[in-house]
Amino acid sequence: MNQINQHGEQASVKPGTRARSAALMTIRFIGVLLLALGTFHPNRAQALGFRIPNQDAEAIARGNAFAATADNPSAIYYNPAGITQLEGANAQFGVHALSINSFYESPSGSSSRTRFGVAPVPEFYYTYSPKNQPIAFGLGIFAPYGLAVKWPEDTGFRTKAIDGSLTYVTINPVVAWRVCDHLSVAAGPTFNYSQVSLRQGIVTPGDEFRFKGDGTAFGFTCGVLWQPLEKWSFGAKYHSSTSVNYEGSAHTVGTGFGVPTATTDSSGKLPFAQFASGGVSYRPNTNWNIEADIDWTDWGSLDTVTFNNTPLGNVPFPLNWKTSYLLELGATRYLDNGYFVSAGYFFSQNSTTERDFNPVVPDTDLHVGSVGFGHKGLRWGWTVAAQIITGPERTINNGTVASGEYHWLNGSLDFSVRYHF
Repeated sequence: MNQINQHGEQASVKPGTRARSAALMTIRFIGVLLLALGTFHPNRAQALGFRIPNQDAEAIARGNAFAATADNPSAIYYNPAGITQLEGANAQFGVHALSINSFYESPSGSSSRTRFGVAPVPEFYYTYSPKNQPIAFGLGIFAPYGLAVKWPEDTGFRTKAIDGSLTYVTINPVVAWRVCDHLSVAAGPTFNYSQVSLRQGIVTPGDEFRFKGDGTAFGFTCGVLWQPLEKWSFGAKYHSSTSVNYEGSAHTVGTGFGVPTATTDSSGKLPFAQFASGGVSYRPNTNWNIEADIDWTDWGSLDTVTFNNTPLGNVPFPLNWKTSYLLELGATRYLDNGYFVSAGYFFSQNSTTERDFNPVVPDTDLHVGSVGFGHKGLRWGWTVAAQIITGPERTINNGTVASGEYHWLNGSLDFSVRYHF
């Protein structure tokens, strides 16, 4: 196929380039459609930097210690090899509803807080296992990252950030193979669409810099589930890194001091970390399942994000995050008639450094406790869970306007419903 270039000449376009361009346009269209329909709008969620590890009520009730259990359709996220445990066709829909509360106290004693909000973060999973076949198929649509923080204009650190939001939707088909009775493996691509916006002050009250853009990216996931003994199961999952090149516009509002009021086409690239988790499940009898997991996120790849070709030139946004971990522990007690209760705990290590701490991602070490209950029937199943999310106050003393004390107290309610065809 030929196109006309800027000199009026014909230029050839490689078939692979056309296919990739068509795929990117399709992913962008699906992502925009999901957002427009209100199906995915996880802007206010934040955890472990801006990663969202909570992707299913049953797993959340167990402190997200689920990689070595992975026995419902959300295994597509937690460990896709687990879908070989499911028979026939299964569909599951869930919502993780998170409250957002961040508090700030300046060195002078003044205080402020982010705008309160409750953000629904939905997820959908579908699996199909052909009868008497070692292969299983799955499709997941979820939001592994998200953020929305809005501070008042008078916090004192407006030149660091006033508000920011991030939406990231992943479409993840997977194929799993039961190698033998005790071992399953799985893998699949991820197709990702993201929107981002940032607003911060420049010099004096009233002026501001804004960027808004969207983009797409490709990645992959894989997993393994091994149950060598009836009472012991081991699982691991890997989610590749992606890098989104956001294309959009930058806008400045000036009030003097050489700051113009102007709008330009702009772009910025943001890398999203690879992460991996692994765990061991112990089942002393048919009534109990106890699991411990460790989850690693490679935020060390996120350094300085640069917004290019803005009215102020190339604008750097230093982050310089660090690798961090989740430590997860959970237990489930199975009751009569398909009912169960669960409890869990996880510790989330903060990912943001004190030197480059930015209130747009007010991250800290977090302690998260959870409880839940549910029912698994022949056709229908459901789970309800709740979390309490808190952590020690974080004191920032880096010589910038962001210095001060930050506090957190949040919670979540989670619900999922499953149908077996």
